[in-house]
Amino acid sequence: MATEVGLGAMDTPTSSEGAATLAAAEDAGINFVDTARDYAGSEFLIGHHVRELHGRGTSTGFLLASKTFSHNVNGSQRDIDRSVATLGVDQIPLYQLHDISTLEAWAEARDEENGALAGLKIAQFRGLIGHIGVSCHNTALLKELITCGEFDAVMLEYSAFFPETAPMIDLAAEHDVGVIVMRPVGGSGRTSAMRTAIADGYAGPLTPRNLLRYVLANPNVSVAIPGARYPSRILENVATATEAPPMSEAERAELEAEAARLY
Repeated sequence: MATEVGLGAMDTPTSSEGAATLAAAEDAGINFVDTARDYAGSEFLIGHHVRELHGRGTSTGFLLASKTFSHNVNGSQRDIDRSVATLGVDQIPLYQLHDISTLEAWAEARDEENGALAGLKIAQFRGLIGHIGVSCHNTALLKELITCGEFDAVMLEYSAFFPETAPMIDLAAEHDVGVIVMRPVGGSGRTSAMRTAIADGYAGPLTPRNLLRYVLANPNVSVAIPGARYPSRILENVATATEAPPMSEAERAELEAEAARLY
């Protein structure tokens, strides 16, 4: 089972402390790490960590998730083969179709003969991946992705900045689809704007800690994956998950209003 706070490893390799950040995540008990073929250096960094600490195989300290940008059967299989080799594992627990956010992308990916979904099913049959997931930035399309019966997990954006996916999170729970929350503390410039405001003296409720509390207060979220480039961020996130009190409905509403005012 995934820990309620994981690690979004897209930007982890961009830091000189990337390796230490991965080590800190494992030491702190974080077991879910999300990456993708096209996150420059991310799979390589994780693979180095896995080999250094665990050797090659399925027994690592992490439940790894990766993704393919390809929409076709051959491209998705090539990506999976490369991910397995780069990550240094025999099987990747979760592999996802990346950014299926338009009807055209979904039509291409689900084509029974030539779509990437068929490629993931072949890889699953080969034992290279465990579960199949999808990431999506289109709230309107999420309903179909959740209810189509093809996916074990869905990755979506959800935060006090972006609360409109809450009904889709509930829908996923009804259909026994796991929910991975990306950008739980902002993203898309929001986090930087918030940290700048804090540095300039802002002392209100809109903080990374409270934003993470907001997401974790939703019982149907399986795992939140804040990005981290430094070990200190890992420690902050774990402390929030393990020590912070649950967030009340009133606090959630206040945070949403404050987020709307900032960005």
